[in-house]
Amino acid sequence: MTTNLRDLGLSTGKKARLNRILYQHGARNGTALFLPYDQGLEHGPRDFFANPAAGSPQYIMKLAVEGGFNGVAVQIGFAEKFYWEYAGEVPLILKLNGKTEIPPDDEALSPLNAAVEEAVRLGADAVGYTLYVGTPAQDRDFAQYLEVRQAAQRLGIPLIVWAYPRGSAIDAAGGKDSFYAVDYAARVASELGADIVKVNFPHPEKRSGVRKPYDEGYSEQQAIDAVVRSANRTLVLISGGEKAGDEAMLDKAQMSMEAGATGLIFGRNIWQREHTESLRFAARLHEVLDKHPR
Repeated sequence: MTTNLRDLGLSTGKKARLNRILYQHGARNGTALFLPYDQGLEHGPRDFFANPAAGSPQYIMKLAVEGGFNGVAVQIGFAEKFYWEYAGEVPLILKLNGKTEIPPDDEALSPLNAAVEEAVRLGADAVGYTLYVGTPAQDRDFAQYLEVRQAAQRLGIPLIVWAYPRGSAIDAAGGKDSFYAVDYAARVASELGADIVKVNFPHPEKRSGVRKPYDEGYSEQQAIDAVVRSANRTLVLISGGEKAGDEAMLDKAQMSMEAGATGLIFGRNIWQREHTESLRFAARLHEVLDKHPR
């Protein structure tokens, strides 16, 4: 499976920015490895205890450049205060919304805190929006997403949707990373006009309460194959999630790329380790991407 930007129906601005991300950075072969750094808002400082140096946005920006990443995703404050030193060296993905982990996720909603116009001013090559699939607050979520999508289209900047299943109904149907939930999330992002969708790796073994036919036995490869198909002409990024063993993460990366994903977006699995080890693991991920040009 190959990625041809001409087949995606992109505007001139979106095509130019995606070409820069996919073919002028990273492996430069149409694949992507992104470094997300919005966890300080989403989870608080607890994520930096494993490697206190990672609490510094400047450290992360430098790591993104040294590690050959296709982009770094940050919130507006850090984009304003730290990205200028590295502008042009690594693409910026400006996250437009976010929330703390303090309230429960029963009616999850990630409020806007930045605008697409600010992303353009800062030189970003894409914007990111967290969409909670399955939340009872989806009417408000879809409404603010509409504003973002229309602005991204008007200004010619790619829109990456963090498609995250959330809410009590999701918890009762296999959980947020079940095959059912992740597959649905990928489809929703595609239906709603995302240029790229970020999803968790699906777990087909989580079948309690899921709808048919997701209650049948599927392999991990079958599940990720289906998720990529559900996204159609929306490019797919697979999230690393919580830090796990290297071999498990590399297996996840390999299956994702074999399924036709465009790339990976690994944060904690990269920067929750010592600097040299972060670069070493990033290099191993690049080896996977090198084998799957798009």
